[in-house]
Amino acid sequence: MKTFFLVSLALIVVGVVLVSCASSRKKYETARYDVLRTDGVFEVRKYSSLKVASTSNDAQNGSFMRLFRYIDGANEKQEKLSMTTPVFMEAGEMRFVVPEKSKDAVPKPASDKVAVKELPARTVATYRFSGRRSDRLEKESVEKLRDWMKVNKMEPKGEAFFAYYDPPWTLGPLRRNEVLIPVESK
Repeated sequence: MKTFFLVSLALIVVGVVLVSCASSRKKYETARYDVLRTDGVFEVRKYSSLKVASTSNDAQNGSFMRLFRYIDGANEKQEKLSMTTPVFMEAGEMRFVVPEKSKDAVPKPASDKVAVKELPARTVATYRFSGRRSDRLEKESVEKLRDWMKVNKMEPKGEAFFAYYDPPWTLGPLRRNEVLIPVESK
C-alpha cells in the first residue's frame, strides 16, 4: 500500500511539473505573424516589422541579463517592459521582442551594449523542434529545414536564425524552439 501511495504521489508531482512547464510560455505576448503555409512541423510565415532590444551574444549568458535588465527598468524612463516570446538569436545577437503596447515609445537603453532596432517585415520558412539548446541540435534543425525547402523549391534569402520560447526551467522535450530562414515573399 505504501509503494502504491508513493508511486501515485510521484506521478502527480511529475504531472504538475509537466503541465506547469508546458503552460509557462502562454502568459507571454508572442511576436505576431501570419501563417502562409503549414506542413506538419514546417511553416511559411509572414512577420510584420518588429521592434527588438538587441545585444551581442556571448557564451557566459551575459547577453540575456543585459536584455533582462533593460526590460526590468535599466532604461531612460526606468520603465518595466513585459517579457515576450520568442527570444531571437540572429546575426551574433540575442533579441527580445518589444511588447506591442510599447513599440511606439520604446525607452532608450541605459547600457550602450543594448540597442533598440526595427527588424523589417519578412517571410520565413520555419521548422519547430524541441530539446535543450545545443550546437548539434541547431545544426540538425537547419539541415532539416533546408532539405524541406529544397523539396518545396524555396530559395533562402538570408541566413538561418533561431527562436526560443521557453524559460530555462522548461524540460527539454517540452521546449518550443524554431529555426527560421528568410525566403522570397509571396
